[in-house]
Amino acid sequence: MKAFAELLNRLVLTPQRNAKIRLLVDYFRTTPDPSRGYALAAIAGTLSLTAVKPALIRDLLLERMDEVLFQYSYDYVGDLAETVSLAWEPPADAARADIPLGEIIERLQRTGRTEVRSLVRDTLDRLDSSGRFAFLKLVTGGLRIGVSARLAKQALADMGGKDVGEIERLWHGLAPPYLPLFLWLSGDGEMPVLKTPAVFHSVMLATPVAERELEGLDPADFAAEWKWDGIRVQLANSGGVRRLYSRSGDDISGAFPEILDAADFTGVIDGELLVGGTARSNRATGSFADLQQRLNRKTVSRRLLAEFPAFIRGYDTLFSGEQDIRPEPFLVRREALSALIDSASPQHFDLSPLVSFSSWEELDRLRSSPPEPVIEGVMLKRLDSPYLAGRVKGPWFKWKREPFNIDAVLMYAQRGHGKRSSYYSDFTFGVWTEGEDGTALVPVGKAYFGFTDAELAILDRFVRDNTVERFGPVRAVRAEPDAGFVVEVAFEGINRSTRHRSGVAMRFPRISRLRPDKLPRDADRLETLQAMIAARA
Repeated sequence: MKAFAELLNRLVLTPQRNAKIRLLVDYFRTTPDPSRGYALAAIAGTLSLTAVKPALIRDLLLERMDEVLFQYSYDYVGDLAETVSLAWEPPADAARADIPLGEIIERLQRTGRTEVRSLVRDTLDRLDSSGRFAFLKLVTGGLRIGVSARLAKQALADMGGKDVGEIERLWHGLAPPYLPLFLWLSGDGEMPVLKTPAVFHSVMLATPVAERELEGLDPADFAAEWKWDGIRVQLANSGGVRRLYSRSGDDISGAFPEILDAADFTGVIDGELLVGGTARSNRATGSFADLQQRLNRKTVSRRLLAEFPAFIRGYDTLFSGEQDIRPEPFLVRREALSALIDSASPQHFDLSPLVSFSSWEELDRLRSSPPEPVIEGVMLKRLDSPYLAGRVKGPWFKWKREPFNIDAVLMYAQRGHGKRSSYYSDFTFGVWTEGEDGTALVPVGKAYFGFTDAELAILDRFVRDNTVERFGPVRAVRAEPDAGFVVEVAFEGINRSTRHRSGVAMRFPRISRLRPDKLPRDADRLETLQAMIAARA
């Protein structure tokens, strides 16, 4: 555990990408199995430990610490794991030990709910402060060390002298602690053979682009497609097994059984999951809010199936039959996709249409006024581009519509995580509306990015100086017509929502600008957001 704790600490303090990779390679080379495999899973987000909750950790500390002192300490430090790791006092006779990471994980996996409390207590007693911090971050899933799964895979490739594409192809067919993978990378075993058909293959991602960045590119080299407001999915049918995956590789088959039933072709396709009607049916495409009615469900009722029918708008083909066609140019793959879609169920599959254009100016006009409100912008794909895993700059770009903007008033704040654990960086904001008691603010969204470090310092100071009430870790700040803080909020879309008191839900909100020049009374009203929804409809 000591080596893992040191790795986390060094990764947090190392901003350079290549330096992070070197740290990971050194750790993977020198750490034995299964600890290195579990460390990889924790960093890449594939380790699932659900038995230890933050409330349990807090209760364990309160067995040995006064509650008022804990509240003061937690408020000062701003992070539960760090607070507990520093304040924890082991018994005088506790045996300190450097417990291997693999042993800790496997003990947690074997332990039932009734025994997990004593196991966590015993583990905290045996570790030093840095080990406790790493252990608590591990079990609560809150590493936040600035390392993506892609970066971890690149470190594996460097360690074994392999191509990262090979790691990507194997990744979702393997599971922690990745023993066959490390045997192969270390030269002590053969390349793993995936036993499960219809495995997930890492998707190709587009790079955001602005108009000025397109000036040196020839429009004739690119195809354009609409960017739809659904979720990116991959549908695989191989060896008699059918699976539907999200962009990150999560199996979401259970929530969309009608898609699997209709996938009577062999191959792997990439597309956008939407609800409503395909281009070959007579039903309009639904919004992202409609799609959310179907997401994150293990099963789905007949009512939801009928009210929010799902379909896939095809973007690309990875496998045609059992043949891997990812190395083929985009136009060749699209021809294969078109043939597949033509023979598939028209209620469940259609082809993403190409947008005809001859210049970037013409495409900009089309992007700004798309034919349907559920379109977010356009995708640009080089006609000769192969299908490459990850975000490779050059072959594919995404050019989004200009975001919506409103002026809103800060209402609540909460501390961030990782490097931001000492700052109030998660903000709830609201707009004005008429209520039973007159004009009042109603919360309409939350944002935790979009601002610079300097702007974060300004926001944090305002929260500390203007807190009027506390609700656990949340602070309510002064928000009156003539006293408060106004921020400009940008967001990609907006829909009606029955789950929010305001009746609206924003898509990807971010704080784009601080507005100290405005009084809260000058912020926008709820009617403004409702009008945006009506305009899109």
